[in-house]
Amino acid sequence: MTVRVRIAPSPTGNLHIGTARTAVFNWLFARHHGGQFILRIEDTDLERSRPEYTENIFQGLRWLGLTWDEGPFFQTKRLEMYKSAVQTLFDKKLAYRCYTTPEELEALREAQKARNEAPRYDNRHRNLTPEQEAAYKAEGRNFVIRFKIDDDREIVWNDLVREKMVWRGSDLGGDMVIARAAADGIGVPLYNFAVVVDDIDMQITHVIRGEDHIANTAKQILLYEAFGAKMPEFAHTPLILNQEGRKLSKRDGVTSIFDFKQMGFIAQAMVNYMTLLGWSAPDSTQEIFTLEEAAKLFSFERVNKAGAKFDWAKLDWINSQYLHNMSVDKLTDLLIPFWEEAGYPLTQGRDRAWLEELVVLIGPSLTRLVDAVAMSKLFFVETVEFSDEATAQLKQEGSVATLNSVIAALENHQLTQASAQEIIKKVVKEQNVKKGVVMKALRAGLTGDLHGPDLIQSWLLLNQIGLDKPRLIEAVKQVRLS
Repeated sequence: MTVRVRIAPSPTGNLHIGTARTAVFNWLFARHHGGQFILRIEDTDLERSRPEYTENIFQGLRWLGLTWDEGPFFQTKRLEMYKSAVQTLFDKKLAYRCYTTPEELEALREAQKARNEAPRYDNRHRNLTPEQEAAYKAEGRNFVIRFKIDDDREIVWNDLVREKMVWRGSDLGGDMVIARAAADGIGVPLYNFAVVVDDIDMQITHVIRGEDHIANTAKQILLYEAFGAKMPEFAHTPLILNQEGRKLSKRDGVTSIFDFKQMGFIAQAMVNYMTLLGWSAPDSTQEIFTLEEAAKLFSFERVNKAGAKFDWAKLDWINSQYLHNMSVDKLTDLLIPFWEEAGYPLTQGRDRAWLEELVVLIGPSLTRLVDAVAMSKLFFVETVEFSDEATAQLKQEGSVATLNSVIAALENHQLTQASAQEIIKKVVKEQNVKKGVVMKALRAGLTGDLHGPDLIQSWLLLNQIGLDKPRLIEAVKQVRLS
């Protein structure tokens, strides 16, 4: 048997981390078994589906490296197949037209609520006579098509994550709506119906999705049986939870996959982290791996039943590991768009070689790509703002004299790693101060702060673009004016 799995997002919003994690698990399972990963777009919600969301889904999956083997297939291009499937159920006396009005359904729900009963359809139109149907049509009533569900039926399946699952037909809310009405009789199908027809047609062998679909699975099993089709195996993965144990939502600061990209996370780190949201490797100490490496190890035996808590600190750590082990050339390519977005000038001596030197300087301190914007600001602006600590340091006795000595020394030296050290030694001797005083004054004058990346390397970078001497002169001027 060739394993065939699918990811079937609805283009009613951007690709969210929950859908992306489901895609990761499907991809890993397919690759582990040498199977097929299929992309289907469930776009039958005509009011909310948007082409820009479809494109966002495509781009997000490609960015994550989740290439698909077949598709994309669009449900809106398969309507004739759904109509034929509905007719099959009519022919088997397993579906019927229901003319209950929205007002009648609301009254039913209110009555059930008053009796503290769970809301469910009472199947009132399951056995209408031709005369009753004609009367409802004459009233101008619209209809939906419902699939008959036996309340006494026990529905059992062996879930690959949750093991034996048992549902009763009476828990499924009455006969299920599978399609709306249309001028020609059968309109757009609803989710539970269309997904079964699609999965049968595409010969899906394993349905891997979140645990919030468990009730849907019970309904869908009845449809598989109605069509006389072979059922796929089901695996219901744990939901992604916030730190309070509730289902993750936008209120938790978690948004679409491309928002994570804009936050400075890279694709390899994202898929690595999502793989760990509910699954662990056989070697539980292994936390960094590529998609291909994870695929070799992936199995549902190691997927948790409990919800997976989203941990920003863990994601940051994983991202930092990838950034710290990345080549300078590749990391530079990834950082340039962030510098451009910040409006930093990539001119005036800031050529590729200079940028790569800057990356060598700040790279080991990066957690997210976006961190480079703040870390490197002092290398892109003409003047810096002095922190309170830097201002206090520059006002210390000897600081101005020290900076003036450095400025004078720069007239007679071409700055290199060695000459920078010689200048510092010379100033220490001339001013009769400790080396720490010179270093602090120099850092404050050059960077506007007392903390930051390696001072000598920072000085060399600023010197290459002609900003070191003007910075020191401005620092002396500011102290004298204060």
